[in-house]
Amino acid sequence: MSLLGKVGTAAVLVAVAAVALHYKDGASADEGGGGGGPGVADIPGDYLRAYRAAGETCPALDWALLAGIGKVETNHGRLKAAGVRSGANFAGAKGPMQFLTPTFNSVRSRHSGIGSDIYDPGDAIPAAAHYLCDSGLSQGDQYRAIYAYNHAGWYVAKVQNQAAAYRRAG
Repeated sequence: MSLLGKVGTAAVLVAVAAVALHYKDGASADEGGGGGGPGVADIPGDYLRAYRAAGETCPALDWALLAGIGKVETNHGRLKAAGVRSGANFAGAKGPMQFLTPTFNSVRSRHSGIGSDIYDPGDAIPAAAHYLCDSGLSQGDQYRAIYAYNHAGWYVAKVQNQAAAYRRAG
């Protein structure tokens, strides 16, 4: 085997090892998740309970849609990145559901009972539920609601696909 072939093989092995370590740390292959992954067992228990409880915020919302957003945004709070547990990401988003502080505060001001800790899934998940309902789900427009959460068509499709995978899994 040539030197170039050996270097190429070594590079592939390093890449495979890096992916394996990434999965070991609880993150998904695409940094936020949302690939239609392994199902409900992928969701930490406290998150699943919060998604299910908040899933009844408005008639068109279900727990799987919230879980889809949680998976895509931060892999249910497990993503090791700025803004998930402290600080903010490059866009200023914070917490497991990746809210901008003004948006989180606005939702809290309109809906009583939402706690003040943007990093606490017990506060962030109900805020996300209310935000989605306020953004179009109450009128039955799922696409508009998800698009309001993140203004990208690919994001809407990714969340919808992940939510569908969670619904199928139970």
